[in-house]
Amino acid sequence: MKIYRFLSEKDTSAFCHKVSDALNNGWQLHGSPTQTWDHAAGVMRCGQAVVKETEGIYSPDLKLGEQ
Repeated sequence: MKIYRFLSEKDTSAFCHKVSDALNNGWQLHGSPTQTWDHAAGVMRCGQAVVKETEGIYSPDLKLGEQ
């Protein structure tokens, strides 16, 4: 099955570490990164979709970060 996650974080090195961790755990980039201004928090936010092929059958109870 193919699973999908959307990673997001403030525009700091924490975002890059989050994406790097996913890549090092077998996830692949899906599409281009995105960036937007969070008016409420007063910060830039980044996002990146990632996908991964894994065994099993999809369930909404699946803990994506543990795959």
